Amino acid sequence: MKSFFLFVLILISSAAFSQGRIYPLVKDFGGIFDIPYAEEKPDPSLDYNIVIEVERAIDSPDSLNWALNNVARLLNVHVMAGVKPEKLHVVLAIHGGAAYSVMNNEAYKGKYKVNNPNLVLFEELERAGVRMFVCGQSLVARKIDRMKMVPQVKVASSMLTTLTTYQMKGYAVLKF
Repeated sequence: MKSFFLFVLILISSAAFSQGRIYPLVKDFGGIFDIPYAEEKPDPSLDYNIVIEVERAIDSPDSLNWALNNVARLLNVHVMAGVKPEKLHVVLAIHGGAAYSVMNNEAYKGKYKVNNPNLVLFEELERAGVRMFVCGQSLVARKIDRMKMVPQVKVASSMLTTLTTYQMKGYAVLKF
């Protein structure tokens, strides 16, 4: 009988601590956990101007780019805390190894022999209002055809100038 009660207690405890991820703004990407007891949270009265240097390359060709998924997490955690989507002004400066993620499916499949797993994520980030730029220097250096990119991403002269321009406009700078 003792072991039965111990089992029930463990079951209840584990259920209390397990929870699923939620997706309040970017559907199916950047899942987060609700932390209702957090004492430090985003301020819903603020406008969040954020420019993100997205440099991390894909871990494997058939998996989402972690850095892009982390952008979705950033958006979701702010909205979960009560920040209205129209108060989130997020700009991406994609470069380095992450530049391969911006290839359209045809180009990506030609390089990696698998479909680009980031296509829907780019659509969802655009739907959430994220402005996305890829470094023109990275495109040329990596021989990525600018005519074979996902339509959500635009070309910038460089990641360096994108970051400095938005930083001068008062945007917080993050690096993923």
